[in-house]
Amino acid sequence: MFYKNARIFCGDFTFRHGAFEVVDGKFGHILPDDIPADAVDLQGATVIPGLIDVHSHGNSGADFSDGDYEGLKAMAAYYARVGVTSFAPASMTLPYDVLEKAYANARKLVDESPAGLSVLRGIQMEGPYFSFKKRGAQNPDYLKAPDFEGFKALQEGCGGLIRIVDVAPELPGAEDFIRQAKDVCTVSVAHTDADYDHARMAFDAGATHLTHLYNAMPAIHHRNPGVIPAAAENPNVRAELICDGLHAHPAMVRFAFSLFGGKRMVLISDSGRCCGMPNGSKFELGGQDAWLVDGVARLADGTIACSATNLYDCMVNAIRFGVAEEDAVRAASYNPACAIGADALVGSIETGKVADFLVCSADYASRRVFMAGQEL
Repeated sequence: MFYKNARIFCGDFTFRHGAFEVVDGKFGHILPDDIPADAVDLQGATVIPGLIDVHSHGNSGADFSDGDYEGLKAMAAYYARVGVTSFAPASMTLPYDVLEKAYANARKLVDESPAGLSVLRGIQMEGPYFSFKKRGAQNPDYLKAPDFEGFKALQEGCGGLIRIVDVAPELPGAEDFIRQAKDVCTVSVAHTDADYDHARMAFDAGATHLTHLYNAMPAIHHRNPGVIPAAAENPNVRAELICDGLHAHPAMVRFAFSLFGGKRMVLISDSGRCCGMPNGSKFELGGQDAWLVDGVARLADGTIACSATNLYDCMVNAIRFGVAEEDAVRAASYNPACAIGADALVGSIETGKVADFLVCSADYASRRVFMAGQEL
């Protein structure tokens, strides 16, 4: 199947007008010289890779940490509908036995691969190795020091699906944990009160990711720079950003892309089960009560919790806030694929990769979703 007359976000991260081919669920020729007469005319629509959310807890009333398989499938169905064709759900700070159950469901979804659902390509283990002071919406009852053996057991139990593990580098044993875990998956600095020296130690030890930039970490200060400058000056570190318009001001979204560059930014939703729920809903987050009021999810003490949006809308927000379109699309597709080691399969429109793509209007107000070449 050939598609023509499209504005294509190509593998070199630029938009080009032309055609592309889909063969047996994968991309074939991109911008071919010869276009068949029966090629499907996309009438100038914008074509981008399927989006990849590497940090989302849930939606539609379901949360990954519930350990409910049908709930996980409902989450994956929602992701697919909004153009998130691959995802790595994030767990919360919870006891190991609760995480084991959730991770087993992730393994089951991968093994069964139900049709029409977003593809689960990993797990982000967000907690329990966090700072009490910067716990945010994480449950303080289950926080603990970095524990490589416990992490390793969870990783082996789910068949290696943990692709990102989070840790606060100032905790006892954090440096040893990072040096061991970096050979297993991506290590991310998160929910931390670390100073600059501890943060730099973490990145020198092998951490290459920063979870939800700005949130649950010290602000930048000219005499106490902290985590963010330590991450920015290390070229190996990518930074996540929640771009729902609530967790970070539009000016700080632009600043993040200026600081890290489009090559290193990873847009995420950080959505919770409240995503898709009506205003005023009460919901549970990591064993704690939370409420969705006027689009903002908060705990009882007022702490801003997860988001109530999806990655597609976050990408559109980034463009609306002034981020270059190419950088916003890359940060929602290729960069997250790299963070979870899936970039050889998905994340860009290149020959041989899975043909997950979105056909969007010029203003991104509408979209058609294709997975493995088939329209949902």
